[in-house]
Amino acid sequence: MLFNYKAIDTTGASREGAIEAVTVDVAINSLQRRGLIISSIKSAEEALPLLQRGLSFSFLKRVSNKDIVILSRQLAILFEAQVSALRIFRLIAAEIENPILQKSLLTVAEDIQGGSSISRAMQKHPKVFSDFYVNMVRSGEESGKLNEIFGYLADYLDRSYEVTSKARNALIYPAFVITIFFAVMALMFTVIIPKIAAIILQSEQKVPFYTQVVLSISAFMVNYWWLIPIILGGGGFALYQYFKTEKGMETMDSLKLNVPYIGTLFHKLYLSRLTDNMHTMLVSGIPMVKSLEITSAVVGNRVYQRILDASVEGVRAGSSLSDAMARYHEIPGIIIQMIKVGEESGELGNILKTMAKFYQREVMNAVDTLVDLIEPVMIVTLGLGVGILLASVLMPIYNLASGF
Repeated sequence: MLFNYKAIDTTGASREGAIEAVTVDVAINSLQRRGLIISSIKSAEEALPLLQRGLSFSFLKRVSNKDIVILSRQLAILFEAQVSALRIFRLIAAEIENPILQKSLLTVAEDIQGGSSISRAMQKHPKVFSDFYVNMVRSGEESGKLNEIFGYLADYLDRSYEVTSKARNALIYPAFVITIFFAVMALMFTVIIPKIAAIILQSEQKVPFYTQVVLSISAFMVNYWWLIPIILGGGGFALYQYFKTEKGMETMDSLKLNVPYIGTLFHKLYLSRLTDNMHTMLVSGIPMVKSLEITSAVVGNRVYQRILDASVEGVRAGSSLSDAMARYHEIPGIIIQMIKVGEESGELGNILKTMAKFYQREVMNAVDTLVDLIEPVMIVTLGLGVGILLASVLMPIYNLASGF
């Protein structure tokens, strides 16, 4: 653990600093051997703000992809400089701002000091280090190329984050526009339509069916507005609970792939992730079956997960990877042919790298196209919605005025 201390040295000067030790007693003994008189000492975790300690909100208790990318870069540089593993983890932990990651790194350092391998020590922190990450590190330990492995990991996580975040950010704008659309509709139905409805009803003229529908919706929203948040909240909670179930997650993953245009984007995203994962693991010396198993666990979609699980069984049974994947239409023919070429030439890792770059570009282009299309489509939709609504209530007033 890391302890912050305040002390007085032999000259009477005040000293402050931090020391790494297994327990507070060990830290005190170490400082006293340096000739320091300790005035206060406490763990670094206790010195953190309340929200960053155990009482923090759950959404603050996370290690971001950016943190792991930076960590991997630091590890690669320090291993390249031939610094000992124990010192590396202690040095980085002392500078890390994220308290969750700092605590994990200090625990990893303690396990290494106790004789554990780096991969085995990391495996105890699945919320920080994924199976993919741990197996990559294990491969680096076996090959003696940890500095290269951490460099691979940083590059891979950087690419993965860039592609995923761009796809996610592309959906923020339409979500915002849709929210504004419904807010405008709610304002129209509860404020404007009731005033116009009073004029229409007072005229006692025959109201068209579409106008009657609009007036009925408006009356419901004005008189029973309190039911709307109950219905929306209850429906949202029910959907949330459903999508937490195995069947619900299956439905959601299948839906992602079948929505027009958006489904194509998700297909390319998962193919990019699949090929990039496989390339990174194969060039690191991880066996084919193990690479498929780990890729299946991190691909992020149950449709592709089933394909990879079935491919694992096919490869174990003696089939080639290209033949095992060729049975599934979700895997494009170009990937099957390229994998076959890679198997025959012994360059499967490089072939997968080429395919990963291709699909990363495809995802970026699809996102850019989607963003360009969303704005005009949303503006037209919003205009049509408001126009139809106003026409429904203004047409009877126009007819009334024409009768005079």
